[in-house]
Amino acid sequence: MSRNAVGQVKNRAPAPIQISAEQIIREAADRQEAHVLDPVTKIHDAEEYQSYLASRRKHFEDNIRYRREQIGIWVKYARFEEDNKEFERVRSVFERALEVDHRSAELWLRYAEFEMRNEFVNRARNVLDRAVQILPRVDFLWYKYAYMEEMVGDAEKCREVFERWMSWCPDDGAWLSYARFEVRCAKASVSEGEQPNMDRATEVMKRYVNEYPCAKSFLKLGKWAEHEAKDIPLARRVYESALMELEPEEVRQARIFKQFAAFEERQGEYERARVIYQHAIKLLNLGERATRMKDDDEELTDNERYRRDELYKAYVAFEKKHGQKDGIENVILTKQRAEYNKRIQDDPLDYDGWFEFAKLEEDHGDTAAVRDVYERAVANIPPAEEKQYWKRYIYLWIYYAVFEELQTGDLERASKIYDACLSIIPHKKFSFSKIWIYAAKLHVRRKDLTTARKLLGRAIGMCGKEKIFIEYIALELTLGEIDRCRALYNKYLQMMPHNCKAWSRYADLERSVGETERCRALYELAVSQAALDMPELLWKGYIDFEIEEGEGSKARALYERLLERTGHVKVWISFAQFEGTEIGKGVEEARNIFQRAYDRLKEEGLKEERVLLLDAWRMFEKTKGDTSGVSSVESKMPRRIKKKRMQIDEETGAELGWEEYFDYHFPDDEGAATNNLKILEMAAKWKQAQANANDSDSDDSDSESD
Repeated sequence: MSRNAVGQVKNRAPAPIQISAEQIIREAADRQEAHVLDPVTKIHDAEEYQSYLASRRKHFEDNIRYRREQIGIWVKYARFEEDNKEFERVRSVFERALEVDHRSAELWLRYAEFEMRNEFVNRARNVLDRAVQILPRVDFLWYKYAYMEEMVGDAEKCREVFERWMSWCPDDGAWLSYARFEVRCAKASVSEGEQPNMDRATEVMKRYVNEYPCAKSFLKLGKWAEHEAKDIPLARRVYESALMELEPEEVRQARIFKQFAAFEERQGEYERARVIYQHAIKLLNLGERATRMKDDDEELTDNERYRRDELYKAYVAFEKKHGQKDGIENVILTKQRAEYNKRIQDDPLDYDGWFEFAKLEEDHGDTAAVRDVYERAVANIPPAEEKQYWKRYIYLWIYYAVFEELQTGDLERASKIYDACLSIIPHKKFSFSKIWIYAAKLHVRRKDLTTARKLLGRAIGMCGKEKIFIEYIALELTLGEIDRCRALYNKYLQMMPHNCKAWSRYADLERSVGETERCRALYELAVSQAALDMPELLWKGYIDFEIEEGEGSKARALYERLLERTGHVKVWISFAQFEGTEIGKGVEEARNIFQRAYDRLKEEGLKEERVLLLDAWRMFEKTKGDTSGVSSVESKMPRRIKKKRMQIDEETGAELGWEEYFDYHFPDDEGAATNNLKILEMAAKWKQAQANANDSDSDDSDSESD
């Protein structure tokens, strides 16, 4: 068997019995075994107590004998002895454990915590002293040692512990813990309302910076001097020293300039902060990073790039709060231009980027810059001659022309832009009607109707889209050129004889100018077409036209012609409602139409359509009929019954499951069913009689033979 065949599922059909998630959870809960509690040992006298201790100690000793290296067993053993107040035994257990693994920092910690928990301070001090001598690089042992000395109120010993720790050159957290300890001591030594002396803490932080001369330590010291020591001159000296004493790679970190400038801003030194920001931008080339990356910038980490971006944002925010309007706009505009230039250089076909870039230049009113952006944008022609790639590109030309027309008022230049756009579109494969229409409307606004008509004529010849016909006809209709509109409609219908909307608009035009016969002839010609996209719209318009003209007989004839083509229930309802109007034959004729429709739909077996018809008929009787008519219609109303049927997949023929649907039982259909049942019953009785007669004949023939 191959490897791929092992995990394949052969039968993908659903299981006959489906199991829910709730059922799985319930079964899991039912199958859980009952939790067995450990037996409770009751001790009645000292002898039983000593026996219990001996058994437990034997148990621990056996575990230690087999698993000597597992520190957890030693800790549990010591905890057991501690619970029984056998402190010497606890120390013995820990000492034995340390002989096994004296490099276990956790074991030393548990030993010291035991001594502290039981208030053996000197013993705990001895344990921690031994621990830090053996494991001087384990920080939490030093933390525990210093914390214990501080808790017992011996500040000198705590300071001595920190000094011993600092001699091992620990990380930043150790120095900060030492400084915070000195702050707490300074605050505890003064009365309320007095300013504590932070000299010791500040000296610790200075030693930390000397030990680790990097950007991180300088920034921590500057923040410390500002917020903790409240020494503003010291903080300023620290930031200045960071810029002068650190290595060039350290100085080029954006966070130094950001924190320094923020410090000066908090102190109200806005000019100093502005100088720092400007120096950082010049040193780090923040204005150029968006357009071109230098060699040293290519080696930056993502974190440093993010920090430089944040530095520039901080500078922008600073100028917004404390700068002049021109300076703020210049900063923001330069940054945005750089970003857009980089974006369109990476992807010249990013038309959304070109739109945003052009909008940026338009908002600042520089006409030459806007034209330059649009010219660069429209030069990036889509590589493939497919319409989906040109849809966004075309709007660059449109926006360009609209800008020239509305912002600069240069209609001649806008017209040339449309002409240039039309010259590059491959009209043999596809075209854009909006370009033709916008160009023609621009000529109309220039009062050059001749050029606009020629342009739309070219559009019809090269493109021939419906939207162009509609706009051209609307233009001529606005100018009152009815003959031109007729000529355009004739051309329109020659190219699209199936378009019902075109026939309807043409007929409405003739009717609006009083040409009733031409309108009727158009409708007749339209309904005689072999193929129409929306014939119901055309027939409805034709019938409404005859009704509005007061030609009831012609409207009735149209209904009859339409019913010969289609027996749709809505046509029957409309016909019956028409007969009930003033130009119709009246209520009785409307009832006859409803009855004809009902009989026709009944013959075709259309139940839902019969229900719609009966609803419309009942509403008609309520508004224009009488009570007897309403009761007659309601007697025909069906009963709705819910049924089930099997769903079958049309492709595979497989059963998909049962579905519910509603069926209608009409009273007249039930009568027919009853008659059919009676006929079947009579046929069964006749068959039984024939069988009995055959039996009697066979008996007579047997007796004669005997």
